[in-house]
Amino acid sequence: MQNGMHTDRERCVRAVQSKDARFDGWFFTAVLTTRIYCRASCPVVPPKPENMVFYPSAAACQQAGFRACKRCRPDTSPGSPEWNQRADLVARAMRLIADGVVDRDGVPGLAARLGYSTRQVERQLLAELGAGPLALARAQRAQTARLLIETTPLPMAELAFAAGFSSIRTFNDTVREVFALSPTELRNRRPKRATAALTPGVLTLRLPFRAPLNPDNLFGHLAATAVPGVEEWRDGSYRRTLRLPYGHGIAALTPAADHIACRLTLSDLRDLTVAISRCRRMLDLDADPVAIDDQLRTDPLLAPLVDKAPGRRVPRTVDEAEFAVRAVLGQQVSTAAARTHAARLVTAHGDPVEDPEGGLTHLFPTPEALAALDPESLAMPRSRRTTFTTLVSQLADGTLHLGPESDWPETRTALLSLPGFGPWTADVIAMRALGDPDAFLATDLGIRRAAQELGLPSTPSALTARAAAWRPWRAYATQYLWATDSHPINFLPV
Repeated sequence: MQNGMHTDRERCVRAVQSKDARFDGWFFTAVLTTRIYCRASCPVVPPKPENMVFYPSAAACQQAGFRACKRCRPDTSPGSPEWNQRADLVARAMRLIADGVVDRDGVPGLAARLGYSTRQVERQLLAELGAGPLALARAQRAQTARLLIETTPLPMAELAFAAGFSSIRTFNDTVREVFALSPTELRNRRPKRATAALTPGVLTLRLPFRAPLNPDNLFGHLAATAVPGVEEWRDGSYRRTLRLPYGHGIAALTPAADHIACRLTLSDLRDLTVAISRCRRMLDLDADPVAIDDQLRTDPLLAPLVDKAPGRRVPRTVDEAEFAVRAVLGQQVSTAAARTHAARLVTAHGDPVEDPEGGLTHLFPTPEALAALDPESLAMPRSRRTTFTTLVSQLADGTLHLGPESDWPETRTALLSLPGFGPWTADVIAMRALGDPDAFLATDLGIRRAAQELGLPSTPSALTARAAAWRPWRAYATQYLWATDSHPINFLPV
């Protein structure tokens, strides 16, 4: 898919004519006669094929002079799954733009994080997406502005800066250009559900995904491994604290039939875009489950697992460094013991936060805070203590960096060079923190046990050879194999 689905005109026309929601976010349809752009599943009568032009991004549509459709709201479609399945420059740049790096640090900051020149980054994004990093960030700001307009009572002047705009005039011009409505007109058109409860600092929104989505292992894993004070399962929702660029937040995420209900409490509304992006990444909402499951079904021994509960996602994280620390705490101990270790660190070294609903008390400690602790205070074997202190010191001084822009193979190699890091620890971090869809835990005891029960090879080398047919989706195969066990991580909490 390096050239993008938008180049396959015949396939795009078929998707639009059949209103196929699976392709929302893969490409956007611009209509020459109306000068609007839509998602593939737009409910209106499809335009004539000769009037359709296809673009790889909303930003490219906007740059070409098209406005967002008021019916299908293409700015609210799931993100392209390409950025989660690729590790090249463009994909890593898109993950960073979604994380708000351009808004905070500009294009030079984006290029520096990627290790390329500004010119190289701009050229590659323009070639593949039809828009440079500034245009892509602008499209994202417009989407954030719309969310704030529809879900908060904020005055427009405050809202403009919270959405990342440098001036009210730019905010007004962008909203009019993208949505063909003024900010006030947008607010007057907002859905009734958006006006139900407008509490300052609290935003309620819907996170879209491509169906099917099986919430069992996704929320089950997050709830079963929740660190007290940082995470909890309450009243059908997974809740956790978020450390964000401008402040902190609390996210409450609830699975529904056709979306994830998301309630965000933010200390600084400028963090809205980043908070949404990190929640989407944690829940793997931009995945293409049909493509993944179709590939895994080609193995006759995996097919029954996929057919029984399709749409499994990989439970990920909102903080890559936090997950790496927790992976080390979980080496060769039970889930309960790992939670206890982490909870002690949180109480002693985490930053306290106030939770209006009670239950959550801290942000997970930073690598800097953990690097400053006394190693003798850690209740763990000396070898694992060395593993822990080496990891947090390298994270704190920047020797090791884990983030949305991480190159998966390079980072895995760097992790394996650390004392006490074997394939299991490196691969679970690659899978759940870095988002590598092909990471595979061939040495995991639960995976080997499941493989043996299914009639698959159970030795790591033989299982790895068999799993070559599952590529590039071995992380998802891992979820299906884990799900054969009765461990709480596989079940939606009651």
